[in-house]
Parts: sequence; C-alpha cells; structure tokens
Amino acid sequence: MQYTFIQIAIQAKIATITINRPEVLNALKFEVLSELRDAMLTLRDDTEVKVVVITGAGPKAFVAGADVAVMAELGSLEARKYIMAGHETFDLIAGFPKPVVAAVNGFALGGGCELALACDFIYAAENARFGLPEITLGIIPGWGGTQRLPQRVGTGLAKEMIYTGKVIDAAEAKAIGLVNKLFPAEGFLDAVKEELKAIVSKSIVPLTMAKAAVNAYLDGGGAAGNAMEIQSVCICFSAQDQKEGMAAFLEKRKPEFTDK
Repeated sequence: MQYTFIQIAIQAKIATITINRPEVLNALKFEVLSELRDAMLTLRDDTEVKVVVITGAGPKAFVAGADVAVMAELGSLEARKYIMAGHETFDLIAGFPKPVVAAVNGFALGGGCELALACDFIYAAENARFGLPEITLGIIPGWGGTQRLPQRVGTGLAKEMIYTGKVIDAAEAKAIGLVNKLFPAEGFLDAVKEELKAIVSKSIVPLTMAKAAVNAYLDGGGAAGNAMEIQSVCICFSAQDQKEGMAAFLEKRKPEFTDK
C-alpha cells in the first residue's frame, strides 16, 4: 500500500515507520492514524520483520501531538471519533506481538508522548522533549496518557506532569524512567538500530511470548500475568529454537535461531 503521511523501510529485520509531516511537526490527524494502523497490521504478519521502530521525520519532532487545527473545529461527537481512532491505533501498537520501540528524535508532546508510551520502550535523542500539555488547551490526555504514564513513572510524577502540563527534557525523562536510553542527536536512528541488534539476534518465539506475558500482567494483574507466563514458557519448549538455544549453550557456541 502507498502511504501519504508515513514511510516504511525494512532492513535487517527492523521495520522503521517514519511519520512524515515535518511541516506540522508530524502532528497526528485522522488520516495519519489510519495509515499507522494499516502499517502495523501489515507488519504484524511479515516474517521479515522482527522489531518495529516508530520515529518522526525532520530534526525537530517525533510527534508534537494531535493536530490542534483539526481538534479546534470538533464538536463532542466528532471529538469522540477522533479519540477512539487514536485509542484503536495505540492499543494496536501496545498489543502488537513483536517488539515496538519509539525512537524519539525531538518533541514528543501530547499525542506524541502517548504514542511513545504505547511502544514497549523509548530510546531518545539528547534533544528530545516530553510532556502531556493537554491541560493548557482545556482538555486532558485522551489517547492513553492517563493510563500508561503512571505505569512508566509512577502515579505521583504522572499526575504532576498531567496537572501542570510541564515539558521535560530527555535527561529528566531518562532519570524518571520514561526513557530507557539516550543517544546523540547526530546519527540517532542508526545508533538505535545498532542497539536493537541485541533483540534482532534473538528468536521471535520467546520475544513474542515474553511480550505477551508482560502485557498480560499490565492488563490483568499478577494472576493473569503468571498464567500467561506459564503458558508462554510451555510454548517456547515446543519450538525448534528452544532446542537450538539449549544445545548451543551446552556446546559453548552461539545459537543459530530460525524463528521456528
């Protein structure tokens, strides 16, 4: 499928989705959300893809947020449709079976921060900025920010960020646990892909099972998480790569996984 507002590149088992509206700091409107949703569904079944990276075009922004020019004209019914479109897209990303990483190359504000939060974890350039400033527009985060930010940074810090609408820099974002790792802005995306080789080298079977187990805990608590963990480990033991991984360990060599 040809896209207007996003670009997709696949190399070495990593699919990079670039949100491509730099003239408006990659703001998210209905059409962008629709294309992003379609791309994720396409990549889900692509056996040449093991990890998905989401980033933004241009040097200034990952995603500066929802498109305020669009939102300003919405009534409550239209706003609900817009909010639901964001939730459907971000929930798809959060529940995507393969690892999804946000490569935040600049501003990640409002809906942009919520998009990053829907990913498994966040790598950021040193010039990145994060925040949920919706309260300054007379609304609150509507694409999962009130739910996912507390999971990342704790309830107190999340409430403070949401109540004040303050924007934090990349160093503070890393210090509070919002960001996993920082990289220089120059060569940022290449550095992220190099870092992700440590994941790409693993078998897709335990990668997807590990994500399913962690997500089960996040969605349903400890009992659900433990049940999924038990099931997922058993599935791993039925895969060829479990046999290869353990044989390689015993034979003191690197495993040669086939993702089966």
